[in-house]
Amino acid sequence: MEKPSIYGLTLDQLTTWFLEHGEKKFRAAQVWDWLYVKRVGTFSEMTNIAKKSIQLLEDNFVLHTMEETTIAQVSADQTIKYLFRLRDGNLIETVLMRHEYGLSVCVTTQVGCNIGCTFCASGLLKKNRDLSSGEIVEQIMNVQRHLDQEGKGERVGHIVVMGIGEPFDNFDNLVNFLYIINSQKGLAIGARHITVSTSGLVPKIYQFADVDMQINLAISLHAPNNELRSRIMKINRAYPIEKLMEAVHFYLKKTNRRITFEYILLKSVNDHKKEALELAKLLASIRHLAYVNLIPYNPVHEHDQYQRSDKETVAAFLETLKKNGINAGIRREFGTDIDAACGQLRSKQIKKAKARSAK
Repeated sequence: MEKPSIYGLTLDQLTTWFLEHGEKKFRAAQVWDWLYVKRVGTFSEMTNIAKKSIQLLEDNFVLHTMEETTIAQVSADQTIKYLFRLRDGNLIETVLMRHEYGLSVCVTTQVGCNIGCTFCASGLLKKNRDLSSGEIVEQIMNVQRHLDQEGKGERVGHIVVMGIGEPFDNFDNLVNFLYIINSQKGLAIGARHITVSTSGLVPKIYQFADVDMQINLAISLHAPNNELRSRIMKINRAYPIEKLMEAVHFYLKKTNRRITFEYILLKSVNDHKKEALELAKLLASIRHLAYVNLIPYNPVHEHDQYQRSDKETVAAFLETLKKNGINAGIRREFGTDIDAACGQLRSKQIKKAKARSAK
């Protein structure tokens, strides 16, 4: 059995583990500092930890469960897309984006995706497995180590859980991950600087409302009515818009936190004034706590039935929402000169590997 990543434990969990193994309580805080503040690459670098404790850690945990491939991509705007190979050979993507307000990392939560949105590159390869909380944390640690090596003093300060997979389909590992990165004794990434996106797993939205953290929630809506949403997002057949909005209202009442509604604009599919008006009506009762994030579509070769809406259509859609009292904006694009759509790089590399093995 492979040893788990130590990054998968919260500080409380690590403390309990040390106590169960005959160690002092303070040992966990020491190790935590070495992991997240000093960011060591090996257990042996923890110089104020007793040798027997180091051995205990090495016998039970690992610090590295993935390796970066040699094909990370860097765009003109300095967006970096990393491709990591996990211990079982699976590939995942992680993205570093540079904003005016700081550095943001988009993490992956699953190997593949079963949600099956018809426009999405992430679902080109079906879900193989969930990532452990340690594997999700380690994506951030790997990116931060790259930044440390550059010596510019840059720090990851924002996290978006919008990479490959449906985060709420890996709920327990997701929540554990959130507690780990939010810890003030570790990476100390503020809850309001973390956004989790879901395609609309209704039961998990109710569950997420009970998580005692100020994490931002984003919902991938992409259509204002059931007929259209079911056509492009099969999850709507299980959780139609009425059920989704009931969960949204519950979440807002429980948390009083704004929800972002993601809306990818697909040319001549969901970008007409009719859909803009429907969307405004759908969100009218919660507009004080709703924000619509309009997203220009990154074309995916395998989904060539979809094209990007032209700029005039996007501007008109935005104007219609605003005229009807909906707070909205157009998402800034990152990495448009590389494999921008999430999952594209991974899918491309797997296809190349299969082609080589077939020769």
